[in-house]
Amino acid sequence: MNSSLTGLYAITDASLMPDLATMLDFVEQSLQGGVRILQYRDKSSDQPQRLTQALALKSLCNRYGVPLIINDDIELAYQSAADGVHLGQSDGQVSAARQRLGSNAIIGVTCHDQLPLAQDAVAAGADYVAFGAFFPSKSKPDAKPAPLALLQQASTLIDRPIVAIGGISVDNAPQVIDAGADMIAVIHALYASAAISQTAEQFSRLFQR
Repeated sequence: MNSSLTGLYAITDASLMPDLATMLDFVEQSLQGGVRILQYRDKSSDQPQRLTQALALKSLCNRYGVPLIINDDIELAYQSAADGVHLGQSDGQVSAARQRLGSNAIIGVTCHDQLPLAQDAVAAGADYVAFGAFFPSKSKPDAKPAPLALLQQASTLIDRPIVAIGGISVDNAPQVIDAGADMIAVIHALYASAAISQTAEQFSRLFQR
């Protein structure tokens, strides 16, 4: 397994980070607390701003030796020299991302609550798969719930790192880790925290139990 693909997987949020300075401050605090992989997620249509932010995050992540993943946008990942891309089910093919970003790129795929989607993603060459939502999510309140048993099943059938996402907090994270998640993806429980670095440390310690 890629050694970076374990532990706390942080995802940025434009509503919690309304400007670049705030984003860099929050992200650096989380990196200091032990984030192992960062995803830049911004759904706006402001391409120059998105590139500026992605480049700034890439520089910051480089200082901490943490991979930067771009959400849903293969071309932005290429332009920002990010370490990879995360694809939803309607955001392009793994093969297209691999061709554009190269053999060393980290490519992840959203698989919702469907094990066959994960098996297809792995067959296509994905480096990790993501399941969720396991708990009620502020970012995606309409997400279909995924059962913890899915993680147990996936961990026995899939030879790639597994991400759990959706409403994960310090309190409920042990459930998904114990069920087989290699990474926990977190947005609000981390970046809406009053003490981001300490919260990241709390999440990170859960993988050392």
